[in-house]
Order: sequence, then structure tokens, then C-alpha cells
Amino acid sequence: MGKVKKYIVWFLFIIVFGLIFLMFAYINVMVIPEIQFSKYQEKLSVKPVIDTTINVETELKALDKTLNLLSKRVDRLTPGDAFLVINTTNNTFELYKNNQIIRKGLCSTGSFIHLEVDSTKSFMFETPKGVMTVKGKKTNPVWTKPDWAFIEEGLPVPPRGHSSRFEPHVLGDYALTLGDGYMIHGTLYQRLIGSPVTHGCVRLLDDDLEAVYKTLPVGAKIFIY
Repeated sequence: MGKVKKYIVWFLFIIVFGLIFLMFAYINVMVIPEIQFSKYQEKLSVKPVIDTTINVETELKALDKTLNLLSKRVDRLTPGDAFLVINTTNNTFELYKNNQIIRKGLCSTGSFIHLEVDSTKSFMFETPKGVMTVKGKKTNPVWTKPDWAFIEEGLPVPPRGHSSRFEPHVLGDYALTLGDGYMIHGTLYQRLIGSPVTHGCVRLLDDDLEAVYKTLPVGAKIFIY
């Protein structure tokens, strides 16, 4: 009877030991790897938090600095008092004072007609583009007809200073001289204002011409494009 009890004890011991061994093996093979895998997935799912506040503030400061520089450049390039802008494509003008448009309307600019005299001499009737300056101002201006005016009419070219070169009442009541024979003036042909029909000068309607004449001083800038 004592031997039977001894065998039973050993049998139970072996069973318990086997169960412990199986449990330990299960934990190592199944549970621990699962826990480690779960932790790995958690690490992958966590996105790093990047503080972009510093980058945004830096970029905003850089933009503000650029805008200030551009604003200063515009102020330097823009005349402070009064100036005139002429669009030769649309034949329009804008009169500015203190950087505000105070008047705008139609004008006439160069026709781009090519007048050929001979193989060595020709004329292109275009309005020069760029930045020009009011050189002088005249009331009741008299037109001093250049050579092309006679050639265009098929007339002989008179000598300089000849009376036939001076023609009053064709430029309107006012004229602003820009140099090299170019002017801003009026015209007898008011109905053609808005068309490219001039020999290079800029023509305005009577009321517009008066406003431009009275607003722009000598030395004012004329922007033609």
C-alpha cells in the first residue's frame, strides 16, 4: 500500500511538472512574442510631433521683410507729386496726383506708318516708349512743321525758319514739350481721339489736355508704354 501511494505521488509530480513546463513553453512561444509585436505596432502608430511654430514665425518674418523692401522700391520709383501714364496699345491715359488717379480717358499715339523718302531717308511715325520728362509748357502753341510734313503732302521742303513752317491753331490751347520734337497737345480732329493716328506726339481732347497741362509741372514724369 505504501508503494502505491509513492507511485501516485510521483505520477502527480510528473503531471504538475509537465503542466508547468507546457505553460512556460506557451508563454515563451505565444504570449511574449504577441506582447512584443503589440508594442512594436504601437511605436509605429505613434507619429512624431513636430513643432512648426518656429518655422512659421521665421517664414512670416522673412515675408514681412520682403514686403517692406518691395514697398520701399515702389515708393522710390513712383513720383511723389503728379505724373502721367500713357498706354500706346489701347490709346488711353491716366493722370496721377499723390499716387491717386484723378483723371483718365482716351488719347491718340503714333500710327506706325513708314514714310520712305528715298533709299537713304525714311520716317517711322511712332510714339517713343519709356520714361520721359516735361521739358516745357506752352499756351496757344504754334506748330513748327518738320520736313516730313511737307514730304507727306508732296510739297518742297522749305529752309528752316521759313514762314511756311509755322502753323498756329492746330495743336489746341496747350502743349507740353517732351524733347526731340515730341509733345502732348490738342488736335482739330477730336473724333479721331482713341486711334493711333499721330506722327509720334500724344493728342488729347481739349478738356483732358487742360487738366493735364494744369496738373503737371515742368519736370513731371511721363510713363509711356
